[in-house]
Amino acid sequence: MRTKVILVLASVVACGAWVGAAALEASGSQVVGLRRLTENEYRNSIADILGKNIQVQGTFEPGVRIGGLTAASTAVLSITPAGFESFSKMADSIAAQATSAEHRKRLISCQPKSEKAPDDSCATQVLSQYGLQLFRRPLTAEELRSRVSLARTMAKSSGDFYAGLRYGMATLLQSPEFLFRKEIAVPAADKDGYVLDPYSRAARLSYLMWDTTPDAELLQSAQSGELTTPAGLEKQVDRLMASPRLETGMRAFFTDMFMLDTFNVISKDSLFYPKWAGPMAAAAQEETLRSTLDVALTKNDDMRELLVTRKTLINRSLASIYGVPFSFNGEWAPHEFGPETGRSGLLTQISMLAMFSHPGRSSPTKRGVAMNEILLCEPTPTPPNNVDFSEVNDTGGPRKTVRERLMAHAADKTCASCHNAVDPIGLSLEGFDTIGGRRDRENGEMIDVSATLAGKSFHGAEGLGKFLYNSPKFPSCVARKLYSYANGLNAEEVETSAFKGGLEAFQKSGYRLRALLKGLVTDPKFFNASAPEANHTSP
Repeated sequence: MRTKVILVLASVVACGAWVGAAALEASGSQVVGLRRLTENEYRNSIADILGKNIQVQGTFEPGVRIGGLTAASTAVLSITPAGFESFSKMADSIAAQATSAEHRKRLISCQPKSEKAPDDSCATQVLSQYGLQLFRRPLTAEELRSRVSLARTMAKSSGDFYAGLRYGMATLLQSPEFLFRKEIAVPAADKDGYVLDPYSRAARLSYLMWDTTPDAELLQSAQSGELTTPAGLEKQVDRLMASPRLETGMRAFFTDMFMLDTFNVISKDSLFYPKWAGPMAAAAQEETLRSTLDVALTKNDDMRELLVTRKTLINRSLASIYGVPFSFNGEWAPHEFGPETGRSGLLTQISMLAMFSHPGRSSPTKRGVAMNEILLCEPTPTPPNNVDFSEVNDTGGPRKTVRERLMAHAADKTCASCHNAVDPIGLSLEGFDTIGGRRDRENGEMIDVSATLAGKSFHGAEGLGKFLYNSPKFPSCVARKLYSYANGLNAEEVETSAFKGGLEAFQKSGYRLRALLKGLVTDPKFFNASAPEANHTSP
């Protein structure tokens, strides 16, 4: 029966995709972008459309980090046959729940004339309603007709109106029109070139700010054309930004920018670091997100404070590594480290120190490479295959500290140029071990945390934090990453001119995230689209 369901759905979905493409071509509009929904976007969309008590159970295919962001891969990855089967099963499961006796009173907006026979009128009402929400635009006449026809056929064969409706809804959930954020370009009305149509604008705004599908008001703004006017756009942007749901959207962004998803593969040597227990990785990730959002949204503070502040939020698990007595109530509590701890914002949080270290020891090079890419948008070239790392890895030799081993390794001219750019950052963080705990010695030797970068000398994490705080590269990198994230682009290939409006607003505001966000999305260039390719087809 399951195979039959998938085959029926697949045939209707394929037909619907062809019809959608034909309708676009006839209207003069063109598809200029396709972005596969992330797992969070999928789950959030289902929860907002059908309710949080609808279970989403299935396997999602992972993204790939491109130019520092997994968001960039959503614009280039398709769905494998195994992934399509998984989405088909999820679609049928979700549709079955939505039309079940348990949920139909809440989710089905009409009563059929008979529960044992087809009812085209009721099916049309329900499928058009959920079609708008799932496709993020109204269904075309043919898209609606084909699904009502399927619902009718299946209701007749099963003798159950809701069984037929289940099939109709499942084809919506399985369709590329839902699984991909399809961006449509139309000729610009007042200038040469192309711009995104109103529904594509609504989706881009909603997934950026709330990490979910557009709500009813945003879709209505797109339908009326209000969203294409400067005043209408500003009205919706202000509304989206005023909502507590902005935190959800920015959580998704910072998780991507700070590479926090890599915690899934982080491991530590439990023999040497027994404090790194099961819940530690999740707690470290949560600390970074909570403290970042506290600065960026709750306090609306200067984003550069993330590099120098000694304030954070911790729980019991983290307190054990930080050496902080856990004497406060509640799961999470604010904490301010003393100056003697050498802590400096993100740079010395457990997450950033642990993610970019080896299982049993720290790694100045990994930390330096990561900080350069994440905070300064300066990727490090991949080392040649024939590089000899024996000097660095010889922890039992005469060179007791990693600084000594790195200096010997960097004596090779092939390695020197890259190591000179990344090692000073990592060496200034050597006062912290592989799980982020404070230390003063390595193999019995005092650790030297002095460093020189770009002709400027500094000492330890605090010195590094101040160095980065004063660098114009950090705010520019935040603006670049946010713009690239919003558009599904490789940040390394984005020209500065593309996000100039947002960056200028960011600078004028004293580096407030809200100003950057609004400056980016209200810039007239934000919804510009490249000329459609003649051979661009739907998935």
